[in-house]
Amino acid sequence: MNYADIKEFDVANGIGIRVSLFVSGCNHHCKGCFNEVAWDFNYGKTFTKADADRILESLKPDYIQGLSLLGGEPLEYSNQQGLLPLLRRFVKLYPDKNVWCYTGFEFERDIQNNMMVKWEETRELISYIDILVDGKFEEDLKDLGLRFRGSSNQRIIDVKQSLKEGKTILWDKDGRI
Repeated sequence: MNYADIKEFDVANGIGIRVSLFVSGCNHHCKGCFNEVAWDFNYGKTFTKADADRILESLKPDYIQGLSLLGGEPLEYSNQQGLLPLLRRFVKLYPDKNVWCYTGFEFERDIQNNMMVKWEETRELISYIDILVDGKFEEDLKDLGLRFRGSSNQRIIDVKQSLKEGKTILWDKDGRI
């Protein structure tokens, strides 16, 4: 897996101060994407154990609320395989911190009814995610007044509660700034 960037103090991609990992590789190719350069799976640098160690070290301070995964597309199968070792370590080291993940895939159709059925890696990866911002960015639905998402079709989903209740539970129903 390659990555485009690691931000150690990010306040735009989830609640609080976060560490964000922008993976490379995305097949959605959304018109108006803010990170089009990261569509290429070969863009950036190879993600190494040293990079994972740096991220985990950056998460140590109490004022860091958690880890955000963006892209590119974190849920591309090859990226899932690259992210799993990081997330396994994260949940053991920081049980009180959370994981946000941004994906162009739709939670029910693409993730639950397809990827989680086909791939054990997806089932495990999703179990580590607390909040999922789902859906492709739609340029004609772009709304700068939304919290933590770029277009009004995207949803902020409480993954743990959704899996527990067997239905999609929105984390922030209003989503306005």
